[in-house]
Amino acid sequence: MSWNTRELLRQCLRAVQETIDGITYEVIVVDNGSTDGSREMLRAEFPGTILIENAENQGFARANNQGIRASRGRYILLLNSDAILRPGAAARMIREFETHPATGIVGARLVNPDGSFQASYADFPTLLGEFLLLTRLSRIVHGPTFPSYPDRASRTRREVDWVFGACLMIRRTAIETVGLLDEEYFMYTEETDWCFRVRQAGWSVIYLPDAEVIHWSGQSAQNAPERKRSQLYRSKWLFMRKHRGAAAAFIFHVALIAVSWLKLGAWMLRGVFARGDERQHSLQQVRSYRLLLGQL
Repeated sequence: MSWNTRELLRQCLRAVQETIDGITYEVIVVDNGSTDGSREMLRAEFPGTILIENAENQGFARANNQGIRASRGRYILLLNSDAILRPGAAARMIREFETHPATGIVGARLVNPDGSFQASYADFPTLLGEFLLLTRLSRIVHGPTFPSYPDRASRTRREVDWVFGACLMIRRTAIETVGLLDEEYFMYTEETDWCFRVRQAGWSVIYLPDAEVIHWSGQSAQNAPERKRSQLYRSKWLFMRKHRGAAAAFIFHVALIAVSWLKLGAWMLRGVFARGDERQHSLQQVRSYRLLLGQL
């Protein structure tokens, strides 16, 4: 799935060509209404790619489902346009499926462009965990990476709750069991929901540290930074309602409103005294929280 990330998409597809060897594969790009020349670049430089063109941004889940429906392979790799496969990564993920029949989803080790650590998997959302995140008490209780895991816990293969959708491979028979991505999620948490359903159906979700992928995190979201917060929390509320129950979803909603009003007031006050870039950042935060509260 791609949305206005032409240069990164070019790097992504070149890495696919250069790193996947000895494996029969097809490349499907679902373009979500890009206006940066992505489609023209694809036709000129990657003519063998199957291109699905959307008139507007359909969101992560719907766009990836379009690609999945058009695919034919036994294993489907969801790869963000801002993710670059390292040599052997795809082969390692396929080997995991071939040697472990109970594995339904595998995720790669994501790293920043400079090679430094990036979180790649996490625990499922809970009401307590989300409250700690909202109030930032999670940094005190669990550390800065919560609900993800730090570098030292990310160096060995392990079964996990969910892996990040920037690079996620799923067994087709698992999709046939649990269904496609839930399109009620527009952006964020859709892969969390998918992993939850896969695990409920009896499959394992496996994190592979030796399948490495460079990830320029959040490049598509940067095209609409003020909407990111409202999309994130709407998706978290959907997950709560669907998998934790109506009561948990209601409590989460109330806590989100209360904490967001407090943060809005704090950013407004900070903006009064801030100057230059700091003031612009404060104003962006104010707009983001106003947008969030207007949708709650």
